[in-house]
Amino acid sequence: MTIDAFSRIELDGTGFDRVTEDEVVAIVRRAIERGDGGRIITPNVDILRQARHDEQVRAYLAEADLVVADGMPLVWASKLSGTPLPERVAGSSLIWSLSEGLGRDGRSVFVLGGNLPDPVTGELDGATRAAGRLAAASPGLRIAGCLSPEHGFERDPATFAAVCAKVVKARPDMVYVGLGFPKQEWVVTRLRELLPRSWFIGCGAAVNFVAGDCDRAPAWMQRSGLEWAHRLGTEPGRLAKRYLRHDAPYALRLLAQATARR
Repeated sequence: MTIDAFSRIELDGTGFDRVTEDEVVAIVRRAIERGDGGRIITPNVDILRQARHDEQVRAYLAEADLVVADGMPLVWASKLSGTPLPERVAGSSLIWSLSEGLGRDGRSVFVLGGNLPDPVTGELDGATRAAGRLAAASPGLRIAGCLSPEHGFERDPATFAAVCAKVVKARPDMVYVGLGFPKQEWVVTRLRELLPRSWFIGCGAAVNFVAGDCDRAPAWMQRSGLEWAHRLGTEPGRLAKRYLRHDAPYALRLLAQATARR
């Protein structure tokens, strides 16, 4: 399906749809009503940087029906270049707003991702807990299924086939895939072939946020473009190199290029 109601602007070779979060929800609801499936990708600075040198990342972006900016530096760059995006559209917000909109229509979602169950405490897996919270906050939303697969499940053909079979059997209208980039996009690409009428969004840490296993940054940090600092503070060992050595210099170059182009 092609989304042609809105214009796209280009940032460093990647096209972004000039849509708001509310418009994304409306587009998806109308498409599902028509029986059309689709895919949403929410690139941040890190994904945009990877697209410069990774052909597969560029392919994922090219295959998406909606590409929205999940990062204030991208919104700032669009404004500096003279072709402003209306707002940041984050996957961590979309998982809530899409669920609320789909609930109005009595649609179903499948949650894939999140932490495994804790055998010591008996705590349920992250996907199950996230699905329960989404359902509680979105009257009318149906939970088609939920699954937190084992780490590395995609490398074992039998295990991966079993995961896909469970999602396909549920026949959801929307699938939230929170497995981290780029694994989640690899999984989405394969599931789309099996569920052409469903919608998919790779939502990264959103499943963990909804489940309550991770705290999202305060709203003021999200608005001011400092959400990365909050995440860096919670996971410095995993994120310091990526954020400080790679993403920060790239973001500064992106902003400088946007200013020069204007």
